[in-house]
Amino acid sequence: MSHMYLNYMPFFPSQHVRQFPQYPQSEIWAEQVTKQPLYPHLKDKVLRKIAPFVTYGLNEAKATSYEHALQEVAAMTYLMGKGMDPKAAYLTVESWEVNEKFY
Repeated sequence: MSHMYLNYMPFFPSQHVRQFPQYPQSEIWAEQVTKQPLYPHLKDKVLRKIAPFVTYGLNEAKATSYEHALQEVAAMTYLMGKGMDPKAAYLTVESWEVNEKFY
């Protein structure tokens, strides 16, 4: 089913972007590229799916750091994007930690 979205992919000039742009440049870049919302039918589903991880990350940041919390949440959601279920993604990333640090 995911292959059907390939027909709707907008053109992004990747040859001009060597890495993900950093804030505030990322906001300028996004404004230039997205004149209207991309894939609006996915918005609510995606935001609902990641909501528990956002909450987890905010709580994790209080106990560790924002950098560590973002790494955890990004890793978990990346694994989910690769097809892993949320619980397995959480347990996998947590298993990579020793004393709340990645080694």
